Amino acid sequence: EEAMARYSISNLHAGTQQNLSSSYETLVSLTAATGATTLRKAWIYDIMVGADGTPADNALTYKVDRQTTVGTGTAATASPLDAGDAAALITETVNNTVEPTVTSATQMFELAVNQRASYRWVAAPGGELVVPATNAAGIGLRAKSSAYTSTATGTLHFWE
Repeated sequence: EEAMARYSISNLHAGTQQNLSSSYETLVSLTAATGATTLRKAWIYDIMVGADGTPADNALTYKVDRQTTVGTGTAATASPLDAGDAAALITETVNNTVEPTVTSATQMFELAVNQRASYRWVAAPGGELVVPATNAAGIGLRAKSSAYTSTATGTLHFWE
């Protein structure tokens, strides 16, 4: 059986990070490639989040939702975790300036974290979050804060 290629994508890979506000800002999204001949699924198995602004005592909320559009952000290239693997076929977008359309009631992960803390979620085997092989459909990692207005980081590890 052939091993699946594994990748890492972070909103620090490309582009200017977006400052948070009281509305969700998409840090990283994975979508099936728009217009591709063969659409691919991706399985997110690791999520890491944190704030990289000046330390203070604020709460940040991170959320993972399904999306039906890509939105407007910076195209980024995921890094293969094995340098011998080919480039990922899934589309990666970071630091959105126009938010994607989020599918209502599809929240898969929501977590409030103090700004001074970081958090890592690792899927139990078989519990990975699946990006469907549907044109422009995807999963986005978003963050917001009612008090913290600087930047946050988000990293997704996935395989396809």
